[in-house]
Amino acid sequence: MKVCVTATGPGVEAPMDPRFGRCAYFVIVDIDSMLAESISNSSASAASGAGIQAAQTIANAGAAALITGNIGPNAAETLKAAGVKVYLASGGSVREALERFKNGELPETSSASVQPHSGMGGGMGRGGGRGGRGGGRGQGGQNR
Repeated sequence: MKVCVTATGPGVEAPMDPRFGRCAYFVIVDIDSMLAESISNSSASAASGAGIQAAQTIANAGAAALITGNIGPNAAETLKAAGVKVYLASGGSVREALERFKNGELPETSSASVQPHSGMGGGMGRGGGRGGRGGGRGQGGQNR
């Protein structure tokens, strides 16, 4: 069985990355042989749709399960449709997450653990610090 763990770098000794769609790497491990393949996450810098693209990447790689810290609603739905089970973990290395998985210590989730666009950073909201949707054009965003 192939299990994917989100990671900050390649290999099973890399620390887990708590993000899914914007993690640096996917480490896909055959848990019977412990053979690992590391895939750089090409969707990490996508303007939008990173979670969906990331979900498609790991489904195409043949992973039956995903271990990550957080997952958004679009990615969760895409993985569910692909038949990939999602397990939540925090901290430690990829190897440690796999050991907790094998021991049945990780909770499975069938829904999002965070709101949409949680991994995008910035923290300035929709308006990007420029007055929100109205663009600073007066009350209610109407031109006056």
